[in-house]
Amino acid sequence: MPTRPLTAPTLLREIGLLVDGPVRWGQPVGCARPGIFLVELPMPSTVAPIDIDQVRAWLALVPGITLDGVRPDAGRLADVLRRWWLPGQHVLYVGRTAKTIGGRVRAMSETPLGYRKPHSGGHWLRTLAEPGALRIWWAETEAPEEAEDAVAAAVAATLTDEERAALPAGPILPWANLESATGEKRPTGLTGAIIEGEAPPAPGATLRRAAASTGRSSSTSKTGATRATATRSAPRRAAGGSAPATAEVTHLTAEGLDALRAELEELTTIRRPEVILRVKNARELGDLRENADYEAARNEQSFLEGRIQAIEQMLRTAVVIDTQESGRIALGATVVAEVEGERTTFQIVGSTEADPVRGRLSNVSPVGRALIGHAVGDEVAVETPARTIRYRILEVSRG
Repeated sequence: MPTRPLTAPTLLREIGLLVDGPVRWGQPVGCARPGIFLVELPMPSTVAPIDIDQVRAWLALVPGITLDGVRPDAGRLADVLRRWWLPGQHVLYVGRTAKTIGGRVRAMSETPLGYRKPHSGGHWLRTLAEPGALRIWWAETEAPEEAEDAVAAAVAATLTDEERAALPAGPILPWANLESATGEKRPTGLTGAIIEGEAPPAPGATLRRAAASTGRSSSTSKTGATRATATRSAPRRAAGGSAPATAEVTHLTAEGLDALRAELEELTTIRRPEVILRVKNARELGDLRENADYEAARNEQSFLEGRIQAIEQMLRTAVVIDTQESGRIALGATVVAEVEGERTTFQIVGSTEADPVRGRLSNVSPVGRALIGHAVGDEVAVETPARTIRYRILEVSRG
């Protein structure tokens, strides 16, 4: 009989490994030993939370993608990703390495969707709407291939007969695994989905490496995080969204900054004490190995602390968007445009605040990138995988 979907730490413990973690996706994993790592969705979903804009960007970057021999549109490609989703599962990917877990995870997190190198393992994870919410757990082992196979089998064992029947034919694996530990490939019908060669370095990567090699002095914040002394704790203001090139920043509107501060206040003063009390009460129930309440409380605590750390990092690197009345589109500007005969209004914001449903477009989205720098009266052609869409700019105002 299938059991309930298992969390990453439970899966690792059930195959006899000592668990470490979690960290959020994109954060360093402090392990220089071989082993396996699991990428987990803290709150399981019955459907795949695919970001269609990421899928469109993938198609635009990789012209050779085909589905069953035909170039797909974004909708068809997203449907392929959704068909292989395992509903209600926590674990989305299991990876292994005979070298260092920290090095492998770092290589994966630094590889943009569509590139093979530094490491394209689990690249489907990049198509999710909120990859920053993913958590990574890991365990050291000298037999990583056997451990990966055991985890995949344990995930498959939790599926019901109905869930198995709904999946396409092929090996049952965590969603973002496209090949089993023994080399059996998932028959997705996709070919040419990866560009051979290495992705260009992410902005700031060279500067980070240089800072590390020169031993730049650092200071410790009240949260214990170490940062360069050039980074100020108070949010900076950037005219038109510009920022110093010497540090990675988080672009925020004034409203977005206030919202993050309010969320941090709630998490640290209300939710953190609540979850600490839950952990304490659950611990008093007895044997922690068979204590589901304790495990759930600890998982919630890990997610909560990860979110607190993420917000604190965004606030430390925040640049408040201060749009000037230049008449040109910049970060923070509200734009009124005519698109295919219809009038539409949206705001250009940093990726942290992007919410297309509410008309808040990221400056790195195809539309945002194309429009920035243009003024009232300009007609801008925005290239999409399917066709070219023209935006005629009617109004540009301060955000």
